[in-house]
Amino acid sequence: MMAFVLMAYTMTVAAKSDALKAITKSKVYAEASQLLQTNLAQLADNAEKAEAYNHLVDLAMASVQEKEKAGDMTGLCDDLCLAIENTFECDKYDRMPDAKGVVKPKFADKNAQRLWDKRKYLLNVGDDFRQKEDAKNAMKYWTPYLETFESPIFRNNEMISKVITLEQETIDQVALLACYLTYQLKEKNNVIKYAEIAKKNDKYKEDAFKLQIGAMLMDLKTKEDSLNCLNQLKQMYEADPENDVVFENLNNMYDGMKDKAAQNAFIDGHLAKYPNSYIAMAAKGFVAIGENNADEAAKWLRKATEVKADNAVIWTYLGICLNVIAANSEDVAAGQKVYDEAIAAFDKAKELDPNKTTNWGYNRYQAYYGRYGENDPKTKAAEADIR
Repeated sequence: MMAFVLMAYTMTVAAKSDALKAITKSKVYAEASQLLQTNLAQLADNAEKAEAYNHLVDLAMASVQEKEKAGDMTGLCDDLCLAIENTFECDKYDRMPDAKGVVKPKFADKNAQRLWDKRKYLLNVGDDFRQKEDAKNAMKYWTPYLETFESPIFRNNEMISKVITLEQETIDQVALLACYLTYQLKEKNNVIKYAEIAKKNDKYKEDAFKLQIGAMLMDLKTKEDSLNCLNQLKQMYEADPENDVVFENLNNMYDGMKDKAAQNAFIDGHLAKYPNSYIAMAAKGFVAIGENNADEAAKWLRKATEVKADNAVIWTYLGICLNVIAANSEDVAAGQKVYDEAIAAFDKAKELDPNKTTNWGYNRYQAYYGRYGENDPKTKAAEADIR
């Protein structure tokens, strides 16, 4: 009987395939990795594939420890990236059902625990490259850092799940920076992916939305591209109708597609729900400007300034509209009053924008010229402000 049991045990131990034995026998990462790629199909089952990838994790982490002692941070992070990559592959097979249909993950907790604390190196080395304006290398290290945070391997680990929220603020900030970097690299899908993380944080929400929508607008080459983007923006608006960034870009999309009927219906519908919406009032004013309707434009831009008085662009365009109204007035006295209002608008623009980025200078001079004449000292002073 003892001999029979010993024989059965020996048969169980010997059940490992030759391919797995060759992979796990190798102590050099590059060699083991090559053997795995070459012999993946020869591995007996998902359990063997998980074990083979876990062996690569073992080798990569051994190198991480050596380079940590040597102070080679970049080399350490290169090996850590390999360890994380193989952890994901290991987990993919580790969570597949065995011959009996049972899922028994064997390596998840061990890999989660030994990788979690080391991730800080990826954060630091990635930021070093960001500060050197090397977006590609920064993302080389930040991508696995962010992916580990999102991965169920780590989130489902009992120990890590207790501390993971302490890192949320850092993750959100890195995700926003990753949006900027991937935007520079023109990696549309990655910008959108990282924006989904960053925009959950109120501090980063506006910038994340801007970058996400900017990525959506990348490479719109056909009408179908534009319609797809328009539909995505509509969905975002329906989900978050009070988001000014989404409103502005959806309005701009209608404007760019020359769909005035849809644009006006969109703005009017928004104002019906949110009558004090500053951005909708401003949009209504700019639509009227495009239609050369100075009276309607001034009406809505004036309303906008009553809600929010700190935008030099709105004050400048209000002044321009008022200049047109005053110049076209057949009643001289009434025209003078409108010029006074235009001057007040331009003076406010000057206060908010002393560097004249909104080009209030010449338009302001026109208002003073119309109101006081060419030789009045106030007109001369306004002329000097153009320079």
